[in-house]
Amino acid sequence: MEDTRQHGLVRGFGLLQATALNMSNMIGVGPFITIPLIIASMGGPQCMLGWLLGAVLALCDGLVWSELAAAMPGTGGTYLYLREAFRKTNLRDLLPFLFIWQFIFSGPLEIASGYIGFSQYVGYFWRGMTPTQGRMISMAVGAAVIGLLYRRVTAVARMAVVLWVGVLATVLWIIASGMAHFQPHTAFDFPPGAFTFSTGFFAGLGSAMLIAMYDFMGYYDICYVGGEVRNAARTIPRSIIYSVLGVAAIYTLMNLSIIGVVPWREAAKSRFVASLFMEKLYGAGAASAVTGLVLWTAFASVFALLLGYSRIPYAAAVNGHFFAAFARLHPRGNFPHVSVLVMGTLAMGASLWNLDAVISALLTSRILVQFMGQVIALQYLRKHRPDIARPFRMWLYPVPSIIAFLGWVYIFLTSGWWFIAFGAITIAAGLVAYAIWRAIPRIDSVSGL
Repeated sequence: MEDTRQHGLVRGFGLLQATALNMSNMIGVGPFITIPLIIASMGGPQCMLGWLLGAVLALCDGLVWSELAAAMPGTGGTYLYLREAFRKTNLRDLLPFLFIWQFIFSGPLEIASGYIGFSQYVGYFWRGMTPTQGRMISMAVGAAVIGLLYRRVTAVARMAVVLWVGVLATVLWIIASGMAHFQPHTAFDFPPGAFTFSTGFFAGLGSAMLIAMYDFMGYYDICYVGGEVRNAARTIPRSIIYSVLGVAAIYTLMNLSIIGVVPWREAAKSRFVASLFMEKLYGAGAASAVTGLVLWTAFASVFALLLGYSRIPYAAAVNGHFFAAFARLHPRGNFPHVSVLVMGTLAMGASLWNLDAVISALLTSRILVQFMGQVIALQYLRKHRPDIARPFRMWLYPVPSIIAFLGWVYIFLTSGWWFIAFGAITIAAGLVAYAIWRAIPRIDSVSGL
């Protein structure tokens, strides 16, 4: 019988709970607030190409995560993979440190984007809401999420499934309604020169893929709580693949449903595109109902994010690579309560930022160390670490890993000079912080891991 605990953590996630956690994170409020942005990025329904290429990138990158997670099914995700893959090199301390460093910036930004999206849809009901009032709503949602996560992981796993039901209800209602009223001439009203291959086209495609990957992000969320997953070597890869394929189908159908009813020129200017969609079909009552479900979906997403991301500083602290306080488990609930509180508070503060800047900054600060770093780690693992068993092996290796690497490079280079600089400066500052950290006397580890 499999041990249901690992270093004090309870193994409360099976395949259903793991898939629910991933999909709740992936869907979230993202598509409902970014459909206008992705349409504007390419100036027409050809933006669907960005969604489709994003799905390919997510699946290829998901296979990278799957092989790494099955080989190293512990808590911490990327932190664990970089540390273990390069354990026998001089990079064993540097790369995990840089990941935690950039995560201090990107993790709260991603969670905050959900808080911002939640407050924007509250604005559908509260038309006179001021920017300051919207920020206060974001902060209140952040406090509520912290409160719900402050309990045992078995209760949290059940809650993830309940929230997932609300997520599926929302998107299935939109898809069913859109398909019943679908107008091909509206959905495929391409502007002149929509597919003219030019510098502007490829820059716009890169922007569309950046937004698409923001919406797809979360297919790997279960990896951060790998130490709390039953039969992790089988459960984690399956949950990732099921999540990517399921959400790719949902996104494609949902986007076609909306632009098949709402002309894309009108959708590109709407802050509440899902509500506008329902108004056109069924009136204000249905629009209010779907807005409520969007709020439910947004809450489910930030719940899943903070659950997974709070385990990353915990895993680093347990192994002596971060402040020891983050390694503390709640005396009754056996969850990393210090990490939940700190990451949740940082996300509340980040929710005061502008949404567009939050989305671009979180991706560019994460791509270099996390996504590209993991592809390199997988290649190194296969070549130099035969001592680490790999119960799941990437299909058609190395093709998916090459596609994933080149896809992330493309998104990074087309994100805009300010955000490229932000990503580079984050890494440069991390190198300085690492040198300072190495110079400070510390305890090498707070556990026997």
